[in-house]
Amino acid sequence: MNLMNKYRYRIARRFVQLSILVLFIGSSYWNWNILNGNYSAAYLFETVYLVDPYAVIQILSTGVMLPQSALIGAAIILIIYALIFGRGFCSWVCPVNIISDISFSLRKVFNIPEKENNNFINRNTRYWILGLSIVVSIFTGIAAFEQISPISMLHRGIIFGAGFGWAVVLCILLFDTFIKKHGWCGYLCPLGAFYSSVSRYRLLKVKHDVEKCTNCKDCFMICPEKQVLNIVGEQSGYIDKEGACNNCGRCIEICDDKALKYAIKI
Repeated sequence: MNLMNKYRYRIARRFVQLSILVLFIGSSYWNWNILNGNYSAAYLFETVYLVDPYAVIQILSTGVMLPQSALIGAAIILIIYALIFGRGFCSWVCPVNIISDISFSLRKVFNIPEKENNNFINRNTRYWILGLSIVVSIFTGIAAFEQISPISMLHRGIIFGAGFGWAVVLCILLFDTFIKKHGWCGYLCPLGAFYSSVSRYRLLKVKHDVEKCTNCKDCFMICPEKQVLNIVGEQSGYIDKEGACNNCGRCIEICDDKALKYAIKI
């Protein structure tokens, strides 16, 4: 398998992630009118209002009424991810994913093993944080996660040079590298938990062909949500019934047996 083919989805993801960042930067510095705003709320071509549905839920929980345009924008995003791309935001759009991938590479460079007894948090923690953010929003009148979101902080750091944003990014990098592999995205991020919760019935999924699989386990080594690969080597079918797969495509790239591919589940 040639190098380009083995990293084709990673290259595509970086292109999408960096293109979105460039468009945000262009709107701030050069008055581009393609994508104005941030990852929580943005105008596309000054016409279509796109809003993070999780942010909208938090704001509505505070008792603040939002304009119809915001609700429609949130509905558009919710439909796109819930019915088609699932947690695709996490791997194809979110800039923190770049930090997560860097930490994964650093773990390999420094040969940092994944400790079997390092279970002080589990993957359900992000769902508890998701629920807690709504409760805190209700009682404080503030959209709780939006105030501390690393995504927003990283965006401000890149656009405005906000030092604290880079400090948060450094904390995630160190946490993911030295404490818990894929720690932020896989165990703590409530936005990822939100998209997992709404996307289990999405159309675009990874499909496994057991007849081609040699059970080499390469996909388990690379997958940030390896629990979704429970059918690999066992049976054919669609990966991930619970919505946790972020559709990054790394398992497809790494599979020399071509036993995994993107497919539409009708």
